Amino acid sequence: MAKNLELNPDVVTDKFKVGIQSIRFNYYPPCPQADKVLGFSQHSDADLITLVLQVNQVQGLQIKRSGEWFPVMPLPGAFIVNVGDIFEILSNGRYKSIEHRVVVNTERERLSIATFHSPQSHAMIGPLQELVRGSGARYKTVNHEDFMKLFFSSKLDGKSFLDRMRY
Repeated sequence: MAKNLELNPDVVTDKFKVGIQSIRFNYYPPCPQADKVLGFSQHSDADLITLVLQVNQVQGLQIKRSGEWFPVMPLPGAFIVNVGDIFEILSNGRYKSIEHRVVVNTERERLSIATFHSPQSHAMIGPLQELVRGSGARYKTVNHEDFMKLFFSSKLDGKSFLDRMRY
């Protein structure tokens, strides 16, 4: 990803060499009235990168593109890689975090495992200086701890949290 941004890969890896990893096991039971509930409301992830394994191949993950929801079809053994809000900020908007949600199935349970990769709590979150020359920073710079406090005090509502980080 750093090479795609025309950066030395060390610029990114040195900044976030040691960070925080967390894991979440998701269980979505079947619901006979699936059209009336969501498994997980629309949001983007407040991290660098999220890896998702759809364990039992039951569709439910959806991504939003151009205002429409599209299913992410499970592939056996495949990981889904989601760009998080922090990487969108770091790249000054050249990479976009993905807005997504989970819908439930009427007949089958859905299982997934998500791992979230984030910088250390004292790291500064802001656009890389190499990417703001000429165009300016599109996002504010804050420390990771304050970033996460702000994220967790916000309602999960699409990318509204990330919008608060923009200039």
